Amino acid sequence: MTKSESVQWALSGFGDEIDDDPRVQAAVMRALGASHIEVRGAWGTNIIELSEEQLAELKGVFDEAGLKASAIASPIGKVDVGLPVEHEVERLGRALRAAEVLGAPYIRIFSFYYEGKAPEEVRDAVIERMTALARRAEGTGVTLVHENEKDIFGDVPERVLDIVETVDSPALKLAWDPANFVQVGVKPFSDAYTRLRPHVVYLQVKDALFSNRQVVPAGEGDGEVLRTVEALRDSGYEGFASLEPHLAYAYETGGFSGPYAFGVAARAFAKVLEAAGVGVA
Repeated sequence: MTKSESVQWALSGFGDEIDDDPRVQAAVMRALGASHIEVRGAWGTNIIELSEEQLAELKGVFDEAGLKASAIASPIGKVDVGLPVEHEVERLGRALRAAEVLGAPYIRIFSFYYEGKAPEEVRDAVIERMTALARRAEGTGVTLVHENEKDIFGDVPERVLDIVETVDSPALKLAWDPANFVQVGVKPFSDAYTRLRPHVVYLQVKDALFSNRQVVPAGEGDGEVLRTVEALRDSGYEGFASLEPHLAYAYETGGFSGPYAFGVAARAFAKVLEAAGVGVA
C-alpha cells in the first residue's frame, strides 16, 4: 500500500464559489472527485437566510449528487464587536438548524471586527461573545471552527490561540486558512503551526502572496501549503480539505471563482497532495 492510499482526506469546497445554482455546485464538485461540499450560500442567498423549504431542497440536491456537507460556512462573527452578544447567538441558531438539516459536523465562525480600536480594548468583549457562541453549540453535536481572517480579532496566531484556550470548549476548535495568515504578514507554518495544531480540526485550502496579498492557487504562494499538508499528514490529521479559491474576487462575506478557476484551484491542490503522498476519499 502506498502512502497516498494509506492517508486519505475528504475533499470538499465552497460551492457558492462555483455558481449560485446548487445543482451546478454539486455537479462541479463531483466532477472534481469531491465527496463533500461546504455550504455558504445557494440561489444567491446566504446559508443562514435560507428558509426551511430551501434547506430541504438543498439537502435533496446534495443527496441526489451523492454529496455530504462538510461544514456550514456561516458569517457568524463577521460583525462589529459592539453589537449585543445575543445578535450573533441568534444567528448561530439558524446556522445550527442548517447544519442539522444538511448533516454538517462543523460551522465556520469568526471573531468580530473592531474598527478604530486596539485589540486589547476589545479582547474581553470578543471572549464574552465567543464563549456565548461555544456554549450555544455545546451538546448539539456540531463543532464551531474559528477561521483566522484579516481585520477580525483572531487574525494572528497569538490572538487565535488566546480565543480557543480561554473559551476552552469542546465545541470551539480551529479552521486553518494559510492565505489569510499571509495577508496579515504571518508565515503560516513557520509562525503558527506548532502553537495552533492541537486545536486545528479543519483545513481550508487557499494560498496568497506576501508581496500584494493576492490570492493564488494552493502551492503557488507564500502560504507554506505543502509543508503544512505534510505536517498534518504526519500528525495523523484525518479531516476535511476544503477548497476556497477566491480566484476571481473576494467580498466581505466570501469570494467567487467560477467553475473554470475552481477547477484550476482543485488541480493545483491535487499536485500538493500528490507531492505529500495524501489521497482523497
